[in-house]
Amino acid sequence: MSWWDRAERGLREFYVAPYRRVFARAKRDEEDLFMMLVLSEALGVPNPASGATLELLPEMLDRMHDWHIRQGLDQSPLDGMQCC
Repeated sequence: MSWWDRAERGLREFYVAPYRRVFARAKRDEEDLFMMLVLSEALGVPNPASGATLELLPEMLDRMHDWHIRQGLDQSPLDGMQCC
């Protein structure tokens, strides 16, 4: 590894490190919004893209428990999908 690569890595870490927590929070918020969009029909909110989001439902079921805990719900808000 050349000194240029090490310097570039060091500068990148210097600039990114203070914002790592902010980036993680933004990513988590984006995932929560996406989960809400996919599950909106089940939550009683009309969703014009329900045909497209229905295909994503099996993928989201794995993340359901973490999502409802982050939302402050002790149990899943969906009647047909109990995870805990």
